[in-house]
Order: sequence, then C-alpha cells, then structure tokens
Amino acid sequence: MVNLLTVIGVGFLLGIRHATDPDHVIAVTTIVSRQRSIRHAGLIGILWGLGHTITILFVGAAIILFNLVIPPRIGLTMELTVGLMLILLGMLNLAGVTQWVTNRFMPAHSHGGVIHSHSHSHGEDVHAHIHGHNPEVHFHLEQKPEGPFSKALQRMGLYQLLRPLAVGIVHGLAGSAAVALLVLTTIRDPRWAIVYLLVFGVGTIGGMLLITMIIGAPFAYTGRRFAPFNCGLGVASGLISVAFGLFVTFQIGFVHGLFTANPHWTPH
Repeated sequence: MVNLLTVIGVGFLLGIRHATDPDHVIAVTTIVSRQRSIRHAGLIGILWGLGHTITILFVGAAIILFNLVIPPRIGLTMELTVGLMLILLGMLNLAGVTQWVTNRFMPAHSHGGVIHSHSHSHGEDVHAHIHGHNPEVHFHLEQKPEGPFSKALQRMGLYQLLRPLAVGIVHGLAGSAAVALLVLTTIRDPRWAIVYLLVFGVGTIGGMLLITMIIGAPFAYTGRRFAPFNCGLGVASGLISVAFGLFVTFQIGFVHGLFTANPHWTPH
C-alpha cells in the first residue's frame, strides 16, 4: 500500500510537470494573451486541464482495460493534430492583433453608419452598449448579466471558455497513449491504474492553473497600462505558436514518416 501511494504521489507530481511541456505552454499562452485578468487566465488553465484529463482518462482507461494497441499512423495523426492546432491558434491570435491595429490606426473603419458595440465595466458589472455614430442609426441598448455564470460569459465569452477546453482535449488525445503505457509498466491492477490517471490529471490541472496565472500576469498588467507593448506580446505569442506548430508538423509528417509509406512512432 505504501508503494502504491508513492506511485500515485509521483503521478501527481508528473502531472504537474506534464503541464510544463512546451507545446502545452505555447498553446495556452496564445489564449491567455487575450485576457486582462489573472483570474480569467487561471480559469483558462483549469479548463485546459479538465479537457486534457477527460481525454487522458477515457482513452488511457480504454488502453488499460482492453489492451488496445494504437497503430503508428493513428498515433502520429493524433500528435499531428497538436501541430495543426498550434498553427491555428497562432493565426487566430495574429488575426486578433490585426483587428486591434486596424481599429487603433484606421478609426474610419469603425465609425460612420456602422452599428457596433462597446463593453465596459462599473465595478463588478459589465455593460454592453450597441450604437452607431450617425444620427439616423443611433440607438442605445444595455445588456446586463443576470447572475454569476452570465457575468463570466459576458466578461470572457462562451468561445473563450470553450476554446481552452477543446485545446486540452486535443493535447490529451496526443499524450494519452504514452501515459497509459507508462502506467501499465508500473501498476498491474487496472483499477489503481485508472486512479493513477485521475491523479495525474488533477496534477496537470493544478500545474496548468499556476502556469496560466503566471503567464497571464504580464498580459494583464501591460493590457491596462501599455497597450502597444501588450500588442507586441500578442504578436510574439502568435508567431511562436505558428512557428512551433510548423516544426511539430514537419517532425511528425517527415521525420517520423506520417506522410511517407513507413511511419514509425514511439509514444512519448
């Protein structure tokens, strides 16, 4: 029992360390860079960890309970999704920065007869005002959140809440085979092996919570005080994500042979 508890404790620590993998950190950085609150950044980390844990738990349990063997081409395809996702996240981040630059230096595109909205906060309340700048289209609507959950959606948006969850699921899909195989070499009892996966996931959630709050701090600070520098950080995170995604895609596609006739894959 002591040895089993030791193994589970090690699983928790390995889960925390797993959260620090470069592809994980780069992915959440592109999401956190759009936030202006450390608390929201921490929520992103929790959601990423939940998505990651869901996939690790279900796919890893299937491998453990049914002795599933993942063919190399399927395993490489799962890892390829991480590279493609990093490219997509980086491009979305750069697109957001492009919109900021357009609104900042070409204000003519955001005025006139175009109807648009502004959101601002009064203490804990967030208000959305929808209007146009020409008299003939001017109207004014206020939308107030009705409860804590509605406030969270108003502040972050449903897309911002679902995106880290989906990204975590993709990352978990790519790493589930390696984690499950590691468990099989150390824990023979399938029930305790699944418990290990759950503890590993909890460690990953905790590790990513700390990482996103640390990463989110400079974005939150510069977003309120140094908008141009914050924009530069957003550009950097987007470019790094695209570059690393291209590197991962090249490694999986050509070095490991997914795009060739003889793929070779070692879960890691």
